[in-house]
Amino acid sequence: MDNNLKRTLGLLDATSIVAGSMIGSGIFIVTTLMMRDIGSAGWMMVLWLLTGLITVFAALSYGELAGMMPNAGGQYVYIQRAYGRMMSFLYGWTVFTVIQTGVIAAVAVAFATYAAVFFPELDIVVLSVGKSFQINYGQILAIVSIVFLTFINTKGIQNGKIIQLIFTSAKLFALFALIVLGLAIGLKTDTISQNFTDMWSASKTTISDSGIITVVPLVGFALAGAMGATIINSLFSSDAWNNVTFIAAEIKDPKKNIPRSLFLGTLIVTIIYILANLAYLALLPIHGDPEATDAIGQGIMFASNDRVGAGAASVIFGGLGVSLMAVLIMISTFGCNNGLILAGSRLFSAMSKDGLFFKEAQKLNKNKVPGSALWIQCVWAGVLCLSGKYGELLEYATFASLLFYILTIGGIFVLRKKEPETERPYKAFGYPIIPILYILVTTAICVDLLIYKPISAGFGLVIVLIGIPVYYLTNNKKQPSEELIN
Repeated sequence: MDNNLKRTLGLLDATSIVAGSMIGSGIFIVTTLMMRDIGSAGWMMVLWLLTGLITVFAALSYGELAGMMPNAGGQYVYIQRAYGRMMSFLYGWTVFTVIQTGVIAAVAVAFATYAAVFFPELDIVVLSVGKSFQINYGQILAIVSIVFLTFINTKGIQNGKIIQLIFTSAKLFALFALIVLGLAIGLKTDTISQNFTDMWSASKTTISDSGIITVVPLVGFALAGAMGATIINSLFSSDAWNNVTFIAAEIKDPKKNIPRSLFLGTLIVTIIYILANLAYLALLPIHGDPEATDAIGQGIMFASNDRVGAGAASVIFGGLGVSLMAVLIMISTFGCNNGLILAGSRLFSAMSKDGLFFKEAQKLNKNKVPGSALWIQCVWAGVLCLSGKYGELLEYATFASLLFYILTIGGIFVLRKKEPETERPYKAFGYPIIPILYILVTTAICVDLLIYKPISAGFGLVIVLIGIPVYYLTNNKKQPSEELIN
């Protein structure tokens, strides 16, 4: 059987995978979390702008590596070429244990959570072991959604491509509608001007179990620390853009189309996210009352269940808004997971070819896709759905992702020194300034997270380090595959 992937995806498909993998549930939720952490319209918009710049800078830099190595596995391949087998294994290990599968699980649970708006029975607990472990119908639906998307993707790349295009187009249209209608309605009120009055005055707001609200002003290092800690929320919402590099072997003219899709996809999503946050600020006051029963009364800071997107939709559409937003988020998360499932399996297949993952994962099925890798990924993501720890996994995953993004972009400098004669169809925009700026800013964020969120950041680091003994215990001395060398 021919064990080579087929190039069937064009620029539109690749861009759809970039944008579709990025837009999940985060943009509809994390603004509330960030506002409680910093309490300032001005600083919050700075964080979203910074997140956009970081993401676009990273995408522009990745283009050079993608053009040099248009092979399945993407970031895994770049790291191995620059730093060797063990470092690429640590990346693949972390992607499998928490980054890819953890995000797939969390997005699937978000899908089920919003499905519960229409089917409250999904919240019913079906199995309970003590007080710490419970399984409800929602978690089962989350697993079913992962299994269904995995099954669809085993039937061939065309199925995954069609789902990705349909769902990405639908959620982009819906987000544009939310932005246009939100700004049109909100700008007729004085909400946005009130929110931007004293826009640089920052504070951290907490609410105790007994309902006591505490507000602590933030200035100087306290403000810098709070911003560095809460930016992990917007970075998570903007992550997974690199997934398109995992499927490089299935993209037409990858030396040109991957760099273009990375830039176009990240730029489109960055603009949408910034406009969506402006729409929130135009519709809802920053401060509110957690006891209020309407969206305007709750404000951004105390949006019901942190669903600021649903709050904004209810201002636009009234009582129908919550249902409409639930449908939008279900569409968004379903399409997001399709891209994540499609892409992740290609990375694990590339690892398998190098003897760094389960042997079966490298095999293509009769539909010319890595069926075994898809099902292995499905099983572990399903386990994480049952663990109930997906929220924590997201924090671990985002911190670990940042570490490997720094390492990968550092690989541009390593490879320019090691392989100066290698063909580079696209060279990193703004080299060396933009890659250096990305590394410096992202390193500062990681240091800040270790200081202000030591448990989640530290555990993310531990997951990476656990991979070192695993590598030496399981390492197959098989040489890198020919496509990696080429």
